[in-house]
Formats: sequence, C-alpha cells, structure tokens
Amino acid sequence: MIKKSHMVLTEKIPMPNGLTAEVWDKSVSIAAGTTKVALFVRIRLEIQPSYFTEPNHYERVKKIMGTEIFYEYKEERAFVKDSEKNTVFQQLLDNFKKNSLPYLSRSSFPASLALSKYRDIEKSSYKYNPFLRNGSS
Repeated sequence: MIKKSHMVLTEKIPMPNGLTAEVWDKSVSIAAGTTKVALFVRIRLEIQPSYFTEPNHYERVKKIMGTEIFYEYKEERAFVKDSEKNTVFQQLLDNFKKNSLPYLSRSSFPASLALSKYRDIEKSSYKYNPFLRNGSS
C-alpha cells in the first residue's frame, strides 16, 4: 500500500551569512518494506537592491518573483529498505552539509543567487511570461 507523501521539518541550519537552511524529510513509502528517501533543503532569501549592479535588474526580479526567492536542493534514493531509511536520510544530509553548505554559507551567496535569478529571467523570459505559460497569447 502506498502512503501519502508528507514533509517533516527535521532541522534548521543557521548560516554565517544570515540565511537559514531548512532541512525537510519528504520520504514516502513506495512498496511493501521500501521507502523513497527524499531530502529537501530550502533557503529563503529576501532580495536587496544592493545585490544588483543596476536598479532596473532588482526591479525586474522583484516584479517577476516578488521580494523573496528560494534556493532549493533535492536528493533522493529509491527502494530503500524501511529499516535503513533513517541511515540513508542521514547520509544524504551529511553529504549536503559537507559538499554544499560551505558554498551556501559564503557571504557572497545571497547576491550570487539573486543574480542567477536575474540571468535566468533574461535568458529564458518565456518561462516567466504568464501568457506564454498558460498557452494563451
């Protein structure tokens, strides 16, 4: 029997740059005795004009995405024995902390994330046009 997916906040990691990484367990049972182990990390960032070299860049991001943007990280392992679920989740979290957290904790990360959102808007503006997304013109 397949169980419904749920999210459980397992940890909040305060970082030196003032941001907080929220660690979520989105694991779900997928078959008898097995689980899809899913780690989801989300960092909320309030955009600031100082992150951008041009005021109109800040205004463009703010108009399309609002004043908050998010960094999201996902890692999954399928068909994990139920008895190994917690161990596998902890391994995924430890790998995230070792490999990604140092970069995400840097003082330059908030501006880098904001600028990457601006570059994505410029490069792929069609993704952010509500008329094009909804299939109307």
